[in-house]
Amino acid sequence: MEGKKKYITAEELKKHNKPGDLWISIQGKVYNVSDWAKEHPGGEIPLLNLAGQDVTDAFIAYHPGTAWKYLDKLFTGYYLQDFQVSDVSKDYRWLVTEFSKMGMFETKGHVAFCSLASVAVMFAIVLYGVLRCDSVWAHLGAAMVLGMLWIQSTYVGHDSGHYQVMSSRGYNRLAQIITGNCLTGISIAWWKWTHNAHHIACNSLDYDPDLQHIPFFAVSSRFFNSLTSCFYERKLNFDPLARFLISYQHLTFYPVMCVARVNLYLQTLLLLFSNRKVPDRAFNIMGILVFWTWFPLLLSYLPNWPERFMFVLTSFAVTSIQHIQFCLNHFSANVYVGPPNGNDWFEKQTSGTLDIACSSWMDWFFGGLQFQLEHHLFPRLPRCQLRKVSPVVKDLCKKHNLPYRSLSFWDANVSTIKTLRTAAMQARDVSNTAPKNLLWEAVNTHG
Repeated sequence: MEGKKKYITAEELKKHNKPGDLWISIQGKVYNVSDWAKEHPGGEIPLLNLAGQDVTDAFIAYHPGTAWKYLDKLFTGYYLQDFQVSDVSKDYRWLVTEFSKMGMFETKGHVAFCSLASVAVMFAIVLYGVLRCDSVWAHLGAAMVLGMLWIQSTYVGHDSGHYQVMSSRGYNRLAQIITGNCLTGISIAWWKWTHNAHHIACNSLDYDPDLQHIPFFAVSSRFFNSLTSCFYERKLNFDPLARFLISYQHLTFYPVMCVARVNLYLQTLLLLFSNRKVPDRAFNIMGILVFWTWFPLLLSYLPNWPERFMFVLTSFAVTSIQHIQFCLNHFSANVYVGPPNGNDWFEKQTSGTLDIACSSWMDWFFGGLQFQLEHHLFPRLPRCQLRKVSPVVKDLCKKHNLPYRSLSFWDANVSTIKTLRTAAMQARDVSNTAPKNLLWEAVNTHG
């Protein structure tokens, strides 16, 4: 039987990495996903980013055991020649198997129910504060509660995007639309589009959209060469305006975070009304219309425009805590240029993430995402399990001499500001279009 197998080399596999010609390898078997890419629930971008290589670890991370049965119809008949598994990957796959045997992927606790209940209570408080109270302090408090509502609602939307938090797929999709589109005004379709790309290409300067914030921010001087975003399919121009803004990014970081939601609203509208294929476009648009109905209507009940401005800015400022948290998880971690490599999945996740250390009673506040590395390695793992697996992940990183960074919220902020300031100082050198310190750049780009 061994002699009858057909083999393909890794170099030959790499040639099948274009739209309409997408091949991947999973555990040494080669699959043609060219047509399936258009139907892939996670979108076409993850497959395009990993096309032409072995993607076993990424497949295991994102798919339950029931997904394996769908691969047979995509099998090309070829096997990958000289297929080998690294020691890190062996340990990682063993962990996934053990977690599955323990039922950790299915044990979700009551997080979703408690989060949705808290969101409902906070929404009632906001309505009462605006509609029934005349005090400006009550309105200010309602705005702060609304900001917390948006934070917790976003966590539920995030959870439901990674795994099923409700009793059925239909209810899960409904939870996504309600917690995302209806309550926060940010489309779950936009989130999936960008978030899946971020997970697959974690901290790739040209493939990860979560690092592409030109002209406002640049975490690496490699952006000064006007990189081309393979996600947005356009050049990230480092023009005079970008140079000026980035020169002061360590000072403008927190003020920009206070109004960062404006950009998310804009990105949502740009996607939903674009020519791109958007899953459930009609439902997403309906959800956004719900938000832009109740939110302006709520503001209209405030007595004057200064209070309305105060209300919006305060709610945005409270929510900025979450935006800052997401930046802390990645901005000061190692970055690289180029597509992700399926053969070093574990290594890339450890290199591009940073955990935030906190007490267990703060898990609700951070939504479990303070365990960013654990979440990236096991995206289907419910947030109530992330603290439990953290020591295991830490031991595995130590075993393979890989970074496991966990900083306090304060220290993570300091580290992020230092990263932004370093790039800012380089951007101020107007006579230099290339990185000034090549040794610094090599260390910080390639870890």
